[in-house]
Amino acid sequence: MEESISIKQVLISAGIALGFIAVLVVAILALDLLKSGNSKIAGASTTPAEVDDMAGMHAPPPPADNTKFQSLLGSPAPLFKLQSYDGREVDLASFKGKNVVLFFSEGAMCAPSCWDQINAFTKDSGFSKENTVVLVVVVDSKADWDGVVREDPKIASATVLLDSDRKVSESYGVLTVDSSMHRGQFPGHTYVVVDRDGVIRYEKDDPDMRINNKELLTNISKLNK
Repeated sequence: MEESISIKQVLISAGIALGFIAVLVVAILALDLLKSGNSKIAGASTTPAEVDDMAGMHAPPPPADNTKFQSLLGSPAPLFKLQSYDGREVDLASFKGKNVVLFFSEGAMCAPSCWDQINAFTKDSGFSKENTVVLVVVVDSKADWDGVVREDPKIASATVLLDSDRKVSESYGVLTVDSSMHRGQFPGHTYVVVDRDGVIRYEKDDPDMRINNKELLTNISKLNK
């Protein structure tokens, strides 16, 4: 009888010991996994490249520089040839004898402000009455503008020129003006009026991104007198 009790006590003690060991092993494994996971998370969030990217996302835009844009007033307009959205080659030189409004905008990214201005141009007969053509210059690709037309079909009637390599926008100095929210990459909301002799007679950069038809037509009518 005493021997039986002794065996039971041994078995109970052994079971308790094994249970304690099992709990200890599980705790150690869990701690190792937790440390490993934290190490991976910490490593992923602090790599130099990603820190730089995050800093770039939150960095303020570089200061505006209107020098080049403003210096063009009274000078011959830089000539260019660009593909239009509808597949035509548009040559600025071919409009000699007409006034030309160049509207540089952020394009696909600039809804609704830029889109509203583009649509306002197409609906306004005042420009044709003043012997004036309106050319919209964007730095988007054709695929980008396909998306704009799907969303706003009436905008397809505008003459939209695709300055995808930004060379024309850069030559007019509109990538760094006050209205540009992504300076160096996109224009903002900027107008250039070229007279019948190919000379820039009026410029306007509008950070407020309003519809400026009335002001443009007032200045164009002065050129026609």
